[in-house]
Formats: sequence, structure tokens, C-alpha cells
Amino acid sequence: MADNVTSLFRSTAAHSPSMAALTREGGDGAGPVDFCIPCNPYFPTPAMLDTMAAKLRDIITYYPSSADTITAELCNLLQLPPQAVAMGNGSTELITWIDHLLVRESLAVPVPTFGRWTDQPMETGKRVDMFPLQESSGFALDLAQYAEFIRTRGTRVAVICNPNNPDGGFLHKHALVQFMDAMADLDLVVIDESFLEFADAEAEPSVVQEAMIRPNVIVLRSLGKNFGLHGIRFGYMVANPSLAGRVRSMLPKWNLNAFAEYVVFMLKEHGPEYAQSLLQVRRDRLDMASQLSALPGLTVYPSQGNFLFVRLPVGAEGTVVRDRLLTEHRILVRECGNKIGSSSRFLRLVVRPQVDVRRLVSGLEQVLYGTRRGAAVPELGTGTSYSSGTAAVDRLIGATNGAGMQGLAAQAVGAGMPGQATAPAAGAGMPMPAAAQTGGTGTPLPAAAQVFPPSVPAPAPAPAPAAAPAAAAAMAPAAMSPAAAMTPAAMSPAAMSPAAMTPAAAATPPGVPARGGLTAAQVRGTNGLSPAATTGWPNPQSWPNAAGMGQVG
Repeated sequence: MADNVTSLFRSTAAHSPSMAALTREGGDGAGPVDFCIPCNPYFPTPAMLDTMAAKLRDIITYYPSSADTITAELCNLLQLPPQAVAMGNGSTELITWIDHLLVRESLAVPVPTFGRWTDQPMETGKRVDMFPLQESSGFALDLAQYAEFIRTRGTRVAVICNPNNPDGGFLHKHALVQFMDAMADLDLVVIDESFLEFADAEAEPSVVQEAMIRPNVIVLRSLGKNFGLHGIRFGYMVANPSLAGRVRSMLPKWNLNAFAEYVVFMLKEHGPEYAQSLLQVRRDRLDMASQLSALPGLTVYPSQGNFLFVRLPVGAEGTVVRDRLLTEHRILVRECGNKIGSSSRFLRLVVRPQVDVRRLVSGLEQVLYGTRRGAAVPELGTGTSYSSGTAAVDRLIGATNGAGMQGLAAQAVGAGMPGQATAPAAGAGMPMPAAAQTGGTGTPLPAAAQVFPPSVPAPAPAPAPAAAPAAAAAMAPAAMSPAAAMTPAAMSPAAMSPAAMTPAAAATPPGVPARGGLTAAQVRGTNGLSPAATTGWPNPQSWPNAAGMGQVG
């Protein structure tokens, strides 16, 4: 039975197998504890689910209302003009139509990211220019370097996911607005905000209001992820009426199902519960990161999503860890070896309640260290190579890397770490940002939030290279400010030369845990920018407005 379950991952290489498939193969009719699918575990409430169950017969028997009717209700809730909104049967339907209608020849996207942003345009013969995010900078996206990359390649469409999937990296609103200003001549700029409502690093982080007044900007948002209802395929895009109308005109009249309609119309009665669910996810994210970062050798990266991106200890093979967690502990995790720009040393772990996190930590301890915290699991003898699950996409990546970053595909196959340079000798990793040492609040970290628990001594640091002080200065929060990064001087040819674009420090060396990422205390997710507020929205009495924040009357 265990072999049947783990074989499902090899037959669905682009994504993890569905929960239904895993449950069928499990044999006992019960699915595993799900740390894989990034879903809100606190919404809908049990009472809401009971109400839907009581209406099940009517919901599945009759046609839903038209998409226009459902969209009008959602827009009334979010205070958006219906002319600027198109609702889709999941965000992937909207991505598909954006590609077919608005991407003419080329698209740029940072990697790793959500796979449909790379695979979809390549399936339709577009050139995909992949901008590799660097482990040495905690997978943070440098918008100035990304802008220069787009100009150098001559790309016509730019995509940014905020927060990014799988690492949860976050960009402040003012930096994104500056980027959109700089890219005003492109055919299209897409800001994918599918996970933005889980963020708390900024009071009003969404750029939907900016999108509605610009001729070339689309903001994509998810409902299934936020509402904990992936099985009900619904999401929406916001743009100026001309762009939104082009996409909306191509969608079927009944592209939204009756479950989606029922949920949208019941939401106005449950705003406080939804807001409370988001607040609880944010609290759980901090607690989960703190517990995970106490595991020796495990690096936790800063996240503003409802998931955490972690690097396994040196020697650990992600597919082995994934399979053993599933078969021995009934825990499902997302191993990221099939994501372009990632490798099998990385897992994406969805934020879940504390009782589930304790089970995850216990399972990881047994899989990684045996009965005690010691040596990690061995690597597979044959290694793993990238597969998107789509033969045409794999051929394009193998032959030309989508005509993007030359050599990235060869690294993915040969080294298992796309977009990453060979790790330097121990001790050459990125210095810990000052904010990481204080949790971004100026308060020293509690012992529980350190990389190593008191019972496990940390390895003695290797002597720092001569350039370490300069590297530390380059990675200081002020140096990473988006406002500074997007100034004309910062984006000048001299500033964006290959020498100036060299990362401040090399990739984190193997065996030096948590020095190239950030500890759990930094997971409020500002990537070295301004510290996040300790408290903030949501107000349990209000709904988030179109910008993701504030009250709706």
C-alpha cells in the first residue's frame, strides 16, 4: 500500500497528487494530515459547513446564476466596480485566458514560483524569461535587478507573485507601484496576489486600486485559498474595464458553479469569522516557524503567505523525507524538486494549527534524525531531475530553458539546484541581518526561537572572509529598501552592471544551518525591509476591502 501511495507522486510530477487520490490509495478511507495544499484551516466555520451540507441537494441539482450575477455580489462585498472584475473557475482559468489573449510573444517571471506562470505560456509557444531568485538573499526579489533583466531581454509581459509561492517572499506596495511605473510601456504587468490576505507586514498591501486606473496592469486574487475551499474553483482578476472586459467576454456564461455562488452569497453574513481566521493563521505562522527553526540544520525562510519554505539539513533528500512522512506518519508535505528554481532539498509546509505542527515536528525528528537529533536521512543514489509533468514544457526547458536564462535547465538536471551556483566553502554564507537577531522588533530572541535549542549546541562558526563587513553592510535593511532600489540612480546602467548585480554574499554553504535564510523570529516576512507591526488588522467586525484591508460598510 505504501508503494502505491508514493508512486502517485511520480505519476503527477507537475504537482502533488490530489487528496482524493491519496485517500483512495491509503486504503483506510482517511486522508493524511495536509501540510501540502495551502488552504485556510479555520474557514468556513463548522456551522457554515453544516449549513452548506443541509443545502447540498439544491446546490447540486439546479443551475447556478450567471457569472455576472455572482460577480456583482462579490463586487458589492469588496466595493469594486463589476466592470473592472472578471471571475474565473479558479485562478488557473484566468491565467490561461491572460496567456491566450494578452501575452503575445514573451513573459518574464521570477523562479521558483507558481508553476502555471512558467508552464502555461511555454505550452502556447511563448518565450519565458526566468529570473532566478537567490538563496543567498533568502529568495527575496530585487525589483531593480528584475527590471534590468526585463529590459535586457526585451520581455513584453512581467509577472510578480506577492507573496511568492513557494517561499512567501513579500514586496511592499510602494515598491510595486514604482515597478509598475517603470514598466508602463510593457504589454502587461501581472501582480498575482493569491496569498496576500494572509500577509500582515503592511496595513494596505494590495495594488488593486492602482490596477484599475492603469492600461496594462492586472491583479489576480484567489478565493479558494483564502476561504479554505480549494474544491470550489473560484478566483477573480481586477484591471481597467477594457482589460477586464476582454477576459470576461471569453468566459462561459456559467463558468462558476453553484457551490461558488452559494459561498459568495453567504459571505456577507460571516465577515467577522473570516477576519478572525486570517488572524489565527498569522499567529500560527509565527509559532510554526519557531518550532521548525529549532530543528538542527533546518532553514526557515521569511514568509507572508500561509506556508513556510524550508531547506532540509545537508544530506537529506526531499523525496525520501516526503515519502517517509506520508507512509510512516500520515503527513503530506510539498517537496519542491519539480519547481523550476528549486530542488529536492526544499519543502513548502502549509501553516496549520499547533496540534498538527507538533505532529509534523515529531515526524521530522524521527525521519531526519532517527530516535535522536543526529544524522540526516541519506540522499537517493540516483538523484532527481526536474519534470513539469508536461512533455512539451520539459522539452522546451531542456532545449532552451524557454529562451530565458541559458544554462539554468542544465543546472536543474545536473546539480538539482536550478539557478543556484555551487555552494562555497563553509563560512562564506550570508551574514545574519540585524533584524533577524531581534525578531524585527528590537527585542532579543527567546531561546525557543533560536536555530538550535539549548540542548543542542550550535556548530562553531568558521572564520568570516575578509569581505564579510562589506557584505553585511550590503544586506542591511536600509540597503534593501525598495524605495532606494527603484530610484533612477539605482536603475542606471552603471548601477545595474554585472559587477553591481553580484549578490552581496554567496549561497549558504552546506552544513551551516539557517545562516543563509532567516530564523523563525524574522518570519514576519519583510525580507529585511521595515519590521512588521506587532498587531494590526483584521478588525473582527469588518470585511477587508478591495485593497485587502480596512472596513467595508
